[in-house]
Amino acid sequence: MAAERLVVIGGDAAGMSAASQARRLKGPDALEIVAFERGHFTSYSACGIPYWVGGDVEERDDLIARTPGEHRGRDIDLRMRTEVTELDVAGQRVRALDRESGEAYWTGFDKLVIATGARPVRPALPGMDAAGVHGVQTLDDGQALLDSLEALRSGGGPRRAVVVGAGYIGVEMAEAMLKRGFEVTVVNRGEQPMATLDADMGRLVHEALDGLGVTTVNGAAVTKILTGPDGRATGVVTEAGTYPADVVVLGIGVEPETGLARAAGLPVGPHGGLLTDLAMRVVGHENIWAGGDCVEVLDLVAGRTRHIALGTHANKHGQVIGSNVGGGYGTFPGVVGTAVSKVCDLEIARTGLREKDARAVGLRYVTATIESTQRAGYYPGAKPMTVKMIAELRTGRLLGVQIVGREGSAKRVDVAAVALTAGMTVEQMTALDLGYAPPFSPVWDPVLVAARKTVAAVRGAGS
Repeated sequence: MAAERLVVIGGDAAGMSAASQARRLKGPDALEIVAFERGHFTSYSACGIPYWVGGDVEERDDLIARTPGEHRGRDIDLRMRTEVTELDVAGQRVRALDRESGEAYWTGFDKLVIATGARPVRPALPGMDAAGVHGVQTLDDGQALLDSLEALRSGGGPRRAVVVGAGYIGVEMAEAMLKRGFEVTVVNRGEQPMATLDADMGRLVHEALDGLGVTTVNGAAVTKILTGPDGRATGVVTEAGTYPADVVVLGIGVEPETGLARAAGLPVGPHGGLLTDLAMRVVGHENIWAGGDCVEVLDLVAGRTRHIALGTHANKHGQVIGSNVGGGYGTFPGVVGTAVSKVCDLEIARTGLREKDARAVGLRYVTATIESTQRAGYYPGAKPMTVKMIAELRTGRLLGVQIVGREGSAKRVDVAAVALTAGMTVEQMTALDLGYAPPFSPVWDPVLVAARKTVAAVRGAGS
């Protein structure tokens, strides 16, 4: 019997995790695997790019988990610098373009994995494609930005960076630019930085950025990138004013890369991502799977699909897909929306719903915010930590948690993520047996203090 052929579109986290897991379960005599990657690298940590740019990670290759040669050594026919340009669902084939040779050809498949990832949001504004304007989605992007920074350093003169957007990518890149010795301005169209937080918690991030010497301008939607006679970016024009720039970094966010799938008629959701079932199979298509940043996933708290671009989910999707393609079994039930970040020594974390998310799905809720420290107050190094908790009115079911604080704060959000996944109430949380010692926590952990205060808010709202 001839081997089945699995075709994988995309050579990063989801795609190559799927290919590798399928290969573990089926040898090359039973399953031929052909993977296409349009870039120069495979299986790398895009989340690590800001830390490479900032110098925390010394070498680009430190971000690469597995090279093309290593994948090929596992009997995966990995074709680099080759972009899939067309998908013929009915004919079960894909059209690929070799970017080096210019050759285009069709390849048939029995099973297909779509792992095309996400693309940076780049508004169609004047000057947005100018030299000196950089996204940071791929290793190629990161290398291009570092090359620009080195050219500015060697050329002397002012070194001013404008970061467009104040989400996770934006604040991480602001830190990276600071570490490279740049004067940094962050322009943000929102009310406060970190729109993934409620505005009251985002204000804490704004204050911390100010303390680091970053100029943060809110309510400043970009309208134009100014360029000089050489075509390079020289400034950023916003509704709030104009800011000079020797380099512009885009931290506006990403959107699912689903153009290929859309053109083939595959189903997409309200956020533009492919829709799959629990096995990560594309809805309505028995032999097509999708995973990573190009899909939408179920929000277990809100009960709706959402788009979350994170390597943790992408790798899990790949494991599930590879298991199912390889004859095993796996499912991906959904997410609660956990994310962490930092800017210098400030840590930022969230999980579950924000207030506006709860309102959007028709939930009534109460909130509580507490100030504490991440260690016992008398222990050396104790620093402030703020926890905001959201719970459903009457039932007290936990809906979301946001944390802003110093070293040792962010990973506490994992306690809340587990509580959300388990459907716990805030009253049940108050009895959690969390670890305690003065170097790690006050005698009442800040998450438990927030839970106690939220219980009181629930009871008060019901009286």
